[in-house]
Amino acid sequence: MTTNPERPGSVLSGQDKPVVIVAGPTGVGKTSLSILLARALDTEIISADSMQIYCGMDIGTSKPSDSELKEVRHHLINILSPAGSFSAGMFKKMATEIIGGLHSRSMTPVVVGGTGLYIKTLTTGLFEGPEADWTLREKLLEEERSSGEGHLYERLKQIDPVSAGKISRKDTRRVVRALEVALSGSKPISELQHLSTVPQPYSFIKIGLSRERKELYRLIEQRVDVMMEKGLLRETEKLLKTKPGRTALQALGYKEMQLYMNGITSLEESVRLLKKRTKMYAKRQFTWFKKERHIRWIDITGMTDMEKIFKKIINDVAPIRKLLTG
Repeated sequence: MTTNPERPGSVLSGQDKPVVIVAGPTGVGKTSLSILLARALDTEIISADSMQIYCGMDIGTSKPSDSELKEVRHHLINILSPAGSFSAGMFKKMATEIIGGLHSRSMTPVVVGGTGLYIKTLTTGLFEGPEADWTLREKLLEEERSSGEGHLYERLKQIDPVSAGKISRKDTRRVVRALEVALSGSKPISELQHLSTVPQPYSFIKIGLSRERKELYRLIEQRVDVMMEKGLLRETEKLLKTKPGRTALQALGYKEMQLYMNGITSLEESVRLLKKRTKMYAKRQFTWFKKERHIRWIDITGMTDMEKIFKKIINDVAPIRKLLTG
C-alpha cells in the first residue's frame, strides 16, 4: 500500500496556524510516530479514531499504552461510555476547540488517526447529516440479504448517482448511509456534502504513512495475535456487561469475539475472521486517504525503528523540519 509522494510544496493548505495530521491505515505505525512528533514539538495529541473515544475498549481499539498516555497528553480518548454515541460533527466541534486552545498556548497540535471521515470533517467541514435511523438501516440490510449483494448499490445509483460513483459497491455501510439520508426526505448526501464543505483556517501539514500491502498485512496479523494475548476476549466479556450502544458494537474485534461467545464460530475461526476484516478495513482506509488532498505520503516499508522513521519524516517533509528548527 504505497503511493508516490506529492512534491513537498503541496503539503501545506490554508494560510493560518499549523496543524500536523498523521494519517494512514491501521497497524502502519501512526501512534508511535505521533508521540515522537509531539515530544519533539512539545505539544499534545488529538485522536481522530472513532472507537478510541470509548472507555474500556482499550485492547480492541489499540489505544496508546498507559505509559504513552502519561508521556504525551492525548485528547478525545476515553471520553465516552460504550453506551453513548459519537459523530463526526461532535469530533469536529471538540477538536476545533482543542486546537484553538493549543494555538493560544503557541503549540502546534498533532492530530492522529485512521478515521478518514473525522479528518475530512476537520479539514474541509464535511457535513454530519441527519441522525442515524436504525430501523431504516435494518430494513435496508434485510433488503440486501434477501435481494442479493449489490442490490442496494444499484438502488443508490438510481437515487443518488453522484454518491454511488464515490462509494465502492462492496462498502455496504456507506451505501446504506447514503440511502438512509436520501430516503429521509432531505437532499441526497452528495448535495449536502457539497453545501457543507468549507475550508478551515489552519495550515494543515498532512503526513500519510504507507507500507507495501504484504508487509502491512503481516503486521496486522501480528497485531491481532498480540490483542488476543493481551485479553481481547476478556475485554469483550466486560464490554457486553456495560450494555454498549450500536456504535461501540461496530468496532472490529468485539464483533468477532461475540461470534465465538455465542457459539457461532470457534475461537480460531473468529481470530481468522478478525484478521481478514482488519485487512479489508486497512484497504478501505488507504483508498479513502488517497483521495485526501495535500497528503505527503511516506513509504516506510521495511522500517521498524521508529526513531529512523521519525528522522525520515524530518528529512522528507520540509514543513515539519521548519516547525522543529524554527
